[in-house]
Amino acid sequence: MGINFVEKIDRCVAIRTALISVSDKSGLEILVPSLLKINPHIRIFSTGGTFGRIKEILGHASDGVLTQVSDYTGQPETHGGLVKTLDFKIYLGLLTETYNDAHQNDLARTGARPIDMTVVNLYPFAETIRKPGVTPEMARGNIDIGGPCMLRASAKNFLRVAAVVDPADYPTIIRELESHNGATSLETRFRLAQKAFAHTADYDRAIADYLANTSMDLIRSSYPEIL
Repeated sequence: MGINFVEKIDRCVAIRTALISVSDKSGLEILVPSLLKINPHIRIFSTGGTFGRIKEILGHASDGVLTQVSDYTGQPETHGGLVKTLDFKIYLGLLTETYNDAHQNDLARTGARPIDMTVVNLYPFAETIRKPGVTPEMARGNIDIGGPCMLRASAKNFLRVAAVVDPADYPTIIRELESHNGATSLETRFRLAQKAFAHTADYDRAIADYLANTSMDLIRSSYPEIL
């Protein structure tokens, strides 16, 4: 099957569904109430500790607005949050194209929703490996999988999706939504995509450099049972 080339897009895309899953929860108390104020009918999907923080921020206003990703996908989170967002319905919602009839049929078939914005930042790998006495297992545990996947999918589909990785961008995004009737512009989505791909590239570079500079002797000594 060849690559599908898109010819028709919307310059402005209303934020009807957002997926929020962040390690750095700063600024959510500004972003989330603003999203709800701008669009009282918004749906927000979230995971784990982020879900709890948003529920705390919104209180009873979260009813009918906030949904656990696991409730949306029908797949519970695995132990320790190992798998939370790696699901067909999530990636269909991120990658679907507005004017692609086959994609729209897939949405209807699966009960999935187009996701218009992701707010994602990643496990603190670089911060972890800078700590004194960090072990390879501590480093390995802080390699984020779902976060970079969601960011890459969202940024690839900047034609429709806003990929938000930096809490410092929240005020600018809120102002744009307020001035564009709850929608993001193509220009903003493209800028956010540039930032998202730069962020995931830096993240992967930090992991690659750490592994390249970690000896096999340290790996062996970190696991008391190697069968």
